[in-house]
Amino acid sequence: MKLGAVIITMGNRPDELRALLDSVTAQDGDRIEVVVVGNGAPVPDVPAGVRTVELPENLGIPGGRNVGIEAFGPSGADVDALLFLDDDGLLPNRDTAELCRRAFEADPELGIITFRIADPETGATQRRHVPRLRAADPMRSSRVTTFLGGANAVRTRVVAEVGPLPEEFFYAHEETDLAWRALDAGWMIDYRADMVLNHPTTAPSRHAVYHRMVARNRVWLARRNLPAPLVPLYVGVWLLLTLVRRPSPPALKAWFGGFREGWSTPCGPRRPMKWRTVWRLTRLGRPPVI
Repeated sequence: MKLGAVIITMGNRPDELRALLDSVTAQDGDRIEVVVVGNGAPVPDVPAGVRTVELPENLGIPGGRNVGIEAFGPSGADVDALLFLDDDGLLPNRDTAELCRRAFEADPELGIITFRIADPETGATQRRHVPRLRAADPMRSSRVTTFLGGANAVRTRVVAEVGPLPEEFFYAHEETDLAWRALDAGWMIDYRADMVLNHPTTAPSRHAVYHRMVARNRVWLARRNLPAPLVPLYVGVWLLLTLVRRPSPPALKAWFGGFREGWSTPCGPRRPMKWRTVWRLTRLGRPPVI
């Protein structure tokens, strides 16, 4: 099974990027072809054999990754699966690529694998990095309903069948949008605790646009993918959760600005999932109302 890897960078972490590339090169099995996308920034020096694409402007996380996909042919057709890795991450184990190959080969319905993210110093996995409601045990592998954007492998047939990441999202929830479309098409998603990406512990709110885009894209996600009766229910639950978490007044103001934007601006094509997909999500432990 032929693997490729897509890494997007803003060019501001050259040492971490080089370490990540070295960890990809060190993987057991066949060579992994790598494309590094400079998302509105020059790409730092990379080893020989690594392809680079420099974009004149920042297209956001999904836009940059989509460019990386197309570097492997239409919908990534030159390879069987693509690894998507954060440029400040690191594959600490040499067998991660081989585990991906075996998992995809053993399960024809498996479309996406999401890795366990662990802090390189403590080995701890943040609860938000376990993509299920029962997240207390990050060492338990399971079927899930979404995946982690910077630590995953996607079968390229999934992209060819359901389309790429939603570029209009720019940042936040683009993985869940693709995950829901993949599940609606009959693919499955696995969280694998034995496939590890080391990544420093961070808070998503470090990004200046976090609160606005999280709120806007949550509304867009529902408008694009959910059956009409579930749209207000899903969005209403997240509104209540946000209020219960009591963010700071500036954060709450940004959140409500994004919430309004989510209803008032175009969200891309609407393709509501089948009700049997709603039931599948429910059986997997995450009904699409939370």
